[in-house]
Amino acid sequence: MEDQSTNVPRPPGRTTIAPEVLLTIARLATLEIPGVSRMAPIPGGVSWIPKRSQAEGVRIEIDEDRVYTDIYVILHNNFNVREVSRNIQREVSRSISEMVGMEVGHVNLHIEDIDYPSEKSAEA
Repeated sequence: MEDQSTNVPRPPGRTTIAPEVLLTIARLATLEIPGVSRMAPIPGGVSWIPKRSQAEGVRIEIDEDRVYTDIYVILHNNFNVREVSRNIQREVSRSISEMVGMEVGHVNLHIEDIDYPSEKSAEA
């Protein structure tokens, strides 16, 4: 069956995507991955660079319609760090590409800590 949407002329106009949308997509895609406990604070001082945005655990830079992402996470213990990392990179890249149609330059992942159960909760 032929796709009818390709035959419909596109009306004039532009679509603008706020950087916060990309931050939200990356953050939610990351939190969906088994083994991710939570987002980590972004280390370092606050600096403002044009075309760069950040939110809890995610920093993005947009350069020539390409998205470059740094993600800071805390993982659960008893998960393979390499496997979780690859899953995060794959899912964030896929989500941004499919949802907004932008090319992803890279997804850098920063494992900031591992969550281990506290002794008190282990005794309970």
